[in-house]
Amino acid sequence: MADDDSAPPVSRLRSVLPDLTPWRASADFRRLWVSGLVSNFGSFLTFVALPVQIKELTESAAAVGAIGAVELIPLIVFGLYGGALADALDKRGLIIWTEAGQGVLSAVLLVNALMPNPAVWPLYLVAALSSALVSVQRPALDSLWPRIVAHEHLPAAASLNTFRWTVGGVAGPAVAGVVVAYAGLGLAYAADLATFVVSVALIIPIASSPAAHEAAKPSLKAIAEGARYAWSRKELLGTYAVDLAAMFLAMPLALLPFLADELDAEWALGLMYATVPLGALLVSVTSGWTARIHRHGRMVVLSAALWGVAIAAAGIVGNLWLVLLFLTVAGGCDMVSGIFRGVMWNQTIPDELRGRLAGIELLSYSVGPTLGQVRSGGFAAWWGVRTSVWSGGLLCVGAVGLLALCLPKLMTYDARTDEHAARVRKQRAAAAPTVA
Repeated sequence: MADDDSAPPVSRLRSVLPDLTPWRASADFRRLWVSGLVSNFGSFLTFVALPVQIKELTESAAAVGAIGAVELIPLIVFGLYGGALADALDKRGLIIWTEAGQGVLSAVLLVNALMPNPAVWPLYLVAALSSALVSVQRPALDSLWPRIVAHEHLPAAASLNTFRWTVGGVAGPAVAGVVVAYAGLGLAYAADLATFVVSVALIIPIASSPAAHEAAKPSLKAIAEGARYAWSRKELLGTYAVDLAAMFLAMPLALLPFLADELDAEWALGLMYATVPLGALLVSVTSGWTARIHRHGRMVVLSAALWGVAIAAAGIVGNLWLVLLFLTVAGGCDMVSGIFRGVMWNQTIPDELRGRLAGIELLSYSVGPTLGQVRSGGFAAWWGVRTSVWSGGLLCVGAVGLLALCLPKLMTYDARTDEHAARVRKQRAAAAPTVA
């Protein structure tokens, strides 16, 4: 009887903690996961250092927000074409070469930072080129996961991947705040360069992942085919539109250096950048419950609306610790949305279209934050930093509510009965012997 009495608490704990099955079952998943953890940490160092350097050189909120403007065109162009490349070429090779290219860009930032008078234009150039490389890499990466993880383990893999991202997102900004303040920008860029070297070394042993036999060659026609498929799937369109609205209207990260100044807490800038990933991390380490949710579209809408509420609250309150709290809550909500968007995508999109649809997904979750930096910087220049933050949060809530009314298929989506999910389950079952 004693053993029986002790079983329920253990079972409840396991149901909350992340499922490690993908980690145990696939060596390639482990390598790619660790590689991403390492490079994400370094990328977040630069994520903080770059706007801080532009702020130091220009003292302009609009100039910091302009980072998003220079990233936008490469993001759109290479995101769509990168999706077509991912379907037509070896995914592992694309990931390696783009990761190496990011390392070269980190070296450029390092050299510029060590100059007696660092220039501003290389910072924007690197931001644009980095956006292009990420736009090529992400579709290949996103379409590779379903090949190295069994279909039934994809929700667990999505949770583990978000955990990996959030660990780097918490540790990177927190460390960057200290490094930039006490050791200088050069060390932050040098550390980022080192992480890319390690990441490439980890990816090289992964098995090649050639294009599917029926894959289309990269072309405008192939891109259009992917766009037509996405348009035919209104529940997928809903995930794109909701995330795009939330990030465009309520992404305040470009304003954090100025918000820290207003709160008289320059020392807390690294903490402010770390709060959104911290909230995401807290959700990731307790993500076992996500496997029991089947109406993924409703969760995407609810979490996006709560993101807006939390961002609005962070802009309204004037206490630093409450700002950090609400930004953390926002990060948790964003991670919930990200988990369920990823599960919907991975469980319903055919393998031969994954790269192109991943390119469209990249636009949905990257164009929003990119344009959001421009919006928030422009609003702040006209009406003030805090007004830009809280007004964006309220606009987000309204936009998400409107989209939920206009896209009923998103709200009624159920993974147990959806025809596309059933088709992919059958497809994956037939191909099960080839999964690593």
